[in-house]
This record gives sequence, C-alpha cells and structure tokens, in this order.
Amino acid sequence: MAEKSGYKKTYPISWEQLHRDSKALAWRLLSLDYFKGIIAITRGGLVPAAIVARELDIHLVDTVCISSYDWKDKKGEPDILKPFVGDGEGYLLIDDLVDTGRTAQIVKKMIPKAHFATVYAKPAGRPLVETYITEVSQDTWILFPWDSESQFVQPMATHR
Repeated sequence: MAEKSGYKKTYPISWEQLHRDSKALAWRLLSLDYFKGIIAITRGGLVPAAIVARELDIHLVDTVCISSYDWKDKKGEPDILKPFVGDGEGYLLIDDLVDTGRTAQIVKKMIPKAHFATVYAKPAGRPLVETYITEVSQDTWILFPWDSESQFVQPMATHR
C-alpha cells in the first residue's frame, strides 16, 4: 500500500508500541499546567487520549469529530461531524498523528486555546503541534494497529 499511495516507507505500530508512546506523551505532558479535560480528535486520537487521560488522572474526555480524508486516496474536503463548544482553555487536544497539518489547522482554529499534542508528527504538520513524541519522515505511511493484522512477512534481505 505504501508504494501505491506515494509513500516510500511503511512504519508499522503495534498496540504495545502505541501504548508505550502514548504513555511517554503523558509523561511529557505531566510537567505542564493542569488540564481540566481532554479533547480527542476522532478517530485516531481516541486510543492515545484514553491512555493519556488515565496517566494524567483526567476524567473529562470529549471529542471533536472530523472526517478529513478517504483512506484510499487522501482526497476530499474535511467534514466537521461534531465540533467542540468553547475555545479549549484548560484542555488538552490529542491526536495520534499530525501529517500534512490540514486537520490540525481546522481544529486549532476551532479550539485555539487548547494545548495540541500528538503521539507522532511529520515535518509538514509538526509546527502546529505543541507536544509530540516521535517524528517520522513525510514519505512514511504509519500503519496503526487498528488498520492491520499480524501476519508473516518476508525478511528484508529477500527483497533486494
């Protein structure tokens, strides 16, 4: 899939790695001011938001729901399915990934005072994020655990 969609590399993330990286994000956020709640950007931000909420002992979790692209071809205009009411003051805005920054721009305009944090960041969207854990190259497709199943793959050396 990575080659078909213009990506040169694929970076598979396991459930365990996502949990570790989300917990690392929580650890980094722990040193910041107190957050009264979390806003998860659906759908990718739901799992990291749940982990961060647990680690920071935050019980108020809301969502902003945006359908930003068709997973097959990354086309189409973003569709706001559920907005967040308010400016985000005192809230932590969580997503799994900032890629091109298109969704991030929309959400930051909608909720300007929330602290925006992602687990993974690509160079094009990274300036929009205040806190992140891992940077990956723009030409890498991140394969999240909810988009894949475990299966046998040939060793890399056999693909030369």
